[in-house]
Amino acid sequence: MKKEINCPLNFTMSLIGTKWKPLVLFHLLEGGLRSGILQKKIPGISNKMFTQTVRELEKDGLIKRTIFPVVPPKVEYKLSSKGESLEAILRNLDQWGLDNSKN
Repeated sequence: MKKEINCPLNFTMSLIGTKWKPLVLFHLLEGGLRSGILQKKIPGISNKMFTQTVRELEKDGLIKRTIFPVVPPKVEYKLSSKGESLEAILRNLDQWGLDNSKN
């Protein structure tokens, strides 16, 4: 039986290869954002999908969540150092979209 070979691209895509994850990460490049503000920056994402996406990104160590003990509760998300290491990739994807959306 052939041994499965790990593919670095497959690993990367498993972390950021959904519709919403790159958008969340991209919007956090400029710094931490409160949960509601971050969600508003991503048109079309449902509450359920937003929650699922940020939980997965946090579990994978790409973002950090800080809960402030105030009323009403304040939650802020920011990139971890691992998430910050994706900056060049995310900015290149953004530029590629800008360059290729002009028809």
